[in-house]
Amino acid sequence: MPAASSIPCLVVDDQQTIRSLVRTGLQQLGFRTIHEAADGEDGLRHMLSRPVQLVISDYNMPKLDGLGLLRAIRSHPPIQKTAFIMLTGRADKELVQRAVQFGVNNYLVKPFTVGTLKEKIEAIFGALT
Repeated sequence: MPAASSIPCLVVDDQQTIRSLVRTGLQQLGFRTIHEAADGEDGLRHMLSRPVQLVISDYNMPKLDGLGLLRAIRSHPPIQKTAFIMLTGRADKELVQRAVQFGVNNYLVKPFTVGTLKEKIEAIFGALT
């Protein structure tokens, strides 16, 4: 049962408003170390230089989408076990199946609540103390 404050997190989304919503939700849950990236390429650069324990990434982004970011993280041994939550407005089965195939830990559909965000994180890490 890790404390939320001890889990560094990276939020990757091309929309500043969504990044802010996720950041606010994480802060309400007790997360303290929250980094942001505006697209998958920026997110991957961040992960290679300053790895975190949790990535919450949008699916649909320019340059490198969420699936591409997930695949890149899973193929790089030092960071391949990083918890990854896919964030998207699309809840279609095919996308979910592809994300699962590539090793996503959980899935969060927009719009979301802080309660739903907490459930998805706790399903990976256990109760946040």
